[in-house]
Amino acid sequence: MIRKNSFSVIALVVFMWVFVPLVGTAQPTPASPGASSGPIKGICVYYNDKFQGHVLASGEKYDKEALTAAHKTLPFGTMVKVTNLGNNKSVVVRVNDRSPHGGSKAKIIEITSRAAKEIDMIKKGKMEVQIEVVESGKK
Repeated sequence: MIRKNSFSVIALVVFMWVFVPLVGTAQPTPASPGASSGPIKGICVYYNDKFQGHVLASGEKYDKEALTAAHKTLPFGTMVKVTNLGNNKSVVVRVNDRSPHGGSKAKIIEITSRAAKEIDMIKKGKMEVQIEVVESGKK
């Protein structure tokens, strides 16, 4: 009987010595770029109106009058605040497509022409912006 109790005590001590220091040390998994990890700065471009009615990666049809956007990694439905750093005007758009593809890695988002008008970037065609996730979409 004494041996069983001694073994139990030793097992408990070893367990506590090994596992108790690990409590609370789990690290959160990193989010995808831009996914509520704070504001990100980069280049914004806008869709050419010739894409009107084309089917997007989400299955929706492109509507140049909607406040929507394309982003490489953010889940569809994510609401993103896009701020033109040249004039501080901003617009909130919903991610419903994947892009920008190729070209400069500085390009971080592509918006509709209506959203581009809201932040006065139509004449320049591309603009340095800051994006922030306002509301996460479904994965």
